[in-house]
Amino acid sequence: MICRQIQNVLQRSKSTTHLLQLQSLVFKTGIDHDAEFVSQFVLSACPISVGFAKLVFDNVPIIPPLFAWNTIIREFTKSSAPIESVRLFSRLQRVGLQPDNFTFPFVIKACGQCLIVGEGGAVHSMVIKAGFNSDRYIGNTLLRMYAAFSVIGLARRVFEEMPVRDMVSWSSMIAGYVACNCLSDAFKVFRHMKLANEKPNSVTLVSLLSACTRLLNISIGESIHSYIIINHISLDVALGTALLEMYSKCGYIEKAFQVFDSMDEKNLQSWTIMISGLAHNGHGQDAISLFTEMEQSGLEPDSMSFAGILSACSHLGLVHEGEKYFDQMVRIYDIKPAMEHYGCMVDLLGRAGLIDEAYEIIKKMPLEPNSIIIRSFLGACKTHGRSICLDDYLRKILLKLEPELGANYVIAANVSSLSGRWYDAADLRVAMKKKGLMKVPGCSWMEVDGGSEEMIFEEAVG
Repeated sequence: MICRQIQNVLQRSKSTTHLLQLQSLVFKTGIDHDAEFVSQFVLSACPISVGFAKLVFDNVPIIPPLFAWNTIIREFTKSSAPIESVRLFSRLQRVGLQPDNFTFPFVIKACGQCLIVGEGGAVHSMVIKAGFNSDRYIGNTLLRMYAAFSVIGLARRVFEEMPVRDMVSWSSMIAGYVACNCLSDAFKVFRHMKLANEKPNSVTLVSLLSACTRLLNISIGESIHSYIIINHISLDVALGTALLEMYSKCGYIEKAFQVFDSMDEKNLQSWTIMISGLAHNGHGQDAISLFTEMEQSGLEPDSMSFAGILSACSHLGLVHEGEKYFDQMVRIYDIKPAMEHYGCMVDLLGRAGLIDEAYEIIKKMPLEPNSIIIRSFLGACKTHGRSICLDDYLRKILLKLEPELGANYVIAANVSSLSGRWYDAADLRVAMKKKGLMKVPGCSWMEVDGGSEEMIFEEAVG
């Protein structure tokens, strides 16, 4: 009777305080020896506090049933500490319980999240020994795990050995190839997917659009967009965002904005990509207007959003606005500036000829500047003919980060000459010559005769 009463109260519990009170009652009445009750307690406690659920789990005097283990292992894969799932799995085996087809996917997922290759491979061996290697759900999870490890060969092997594949299997294999930058292979898998009469969903198309973005291949991207329209595929947030990013990165900013404007639902990533796209395609003022609109919509900008708007200010030469946004990021939103934010500020001030102010930013950075920031600063010095002293600190960092890049020696030598440090400039040019380095001239590139990926996609959707 008391067990049923506690279960009823447990189902209505909404806070850790309630759970603590119930835990005391459980220990007093001794019903923590009831395996079914322990399972129910863990199941109800996990959504409120997985840490508390584990505390109860660790202190019951019995070995909880497998259902309870699976529940808490699954919840830890959703938490910020997925490694606990792997530890619980090891403990489960030590107490003599045999994992089932529900246990393995959770543990495999945790191994992928934690990037622990050895444990992941060991769990895969257990799957085979336990006779679950033909389980489609386990196979899909293994595939995603190996893709997360960038061991795409093993992912492909799991995929090929699966007796039955579903949409998740095909989409995971395509996503794995895209993540490992094997873009042609991703399109080939998509072609085989269509030959198997499996229709792609939005997840599949998001991966393919990501491949188009990396290839800067607008032709395939437009084909995918047409496929979405013809097949009446809903433009959800993820698919809409991938589509507008593809158009934006390929330089078709008007089409990107059309997609953005047509999206019924937008998240922070959608806004940020659109703002950055406008900034990088010469529409800085539109980027600033959209940033203001985003704030007014109630969305709170993050680190990437501010990187986009600072980049827009840099391209437009809006020093006052850039300093305002930088201050707003730190003071109002409590976002710690990253390398890209400092880079935008140095570039902004350098373009405006405010060399001393840019130098102050570099000196006050709490982290060592990267080569991009240093080159940007030195380039500004050369452009504006400023005879600023190039101290050994910046020069040494630049040559340490990229010792084989001839352009670094050239720009350092040029700025040394501006500062009247002729011997330093000569030494740099001699060092460059001894290393056999050259400054690579600027170049452009273009695609000739299409590409196999476009033909593969056309064959697949045709």
